[in-house]
Amino acid sequence: MFDLEPGKLIVIAIVALIAIPSKDLPRVLRTLGQFTGKMRRMASEFQGQFMEAMREADLEDLRKEVSEMRDAVKESVKLDGAFDPMAEARKKIAGTVSEDEDASFEMRPSASPQDEADDFPEARQADSSKKAAT
Repeated sequence: MFDLEPGKLIVIAIVALIAIPSKDLPRVLRTLGQFTGKMRRMASEFQGQFMEAMREADLEDLRKEVSEMRDAVKESVKLDGAFDPMAEARKKIAGTVSEDEDASFEMRPSASPQDEADDFPEARQADSSKKAAT
């Protein structure tokens, strides 16, 4: 800020020791410390206010962008009931299920219970053991 290098600070300290009497030196150093503390607090407060203003500006920009995006989506989609993804999904599922049921009914041969027993030898054995038991 003031571009004070260590060499310059040493020169200032030596001049202060020569110019300020030794009995007033503690009071001057205390005053200098208080002044430095006030300057740091003011700088910190200014920086905090500046950062707050930057956050508010960024937040306002974000709000503006979100509202623009929301308006663009509303215009492109027209959310007046024409866009219902759940209804579209239900229609697709119902169409697929009905097509599968139609196809499965067409592929299945009509079979009588006797034909099913002929296809499975275990069923024949169970039938013969039932007949033998009676």
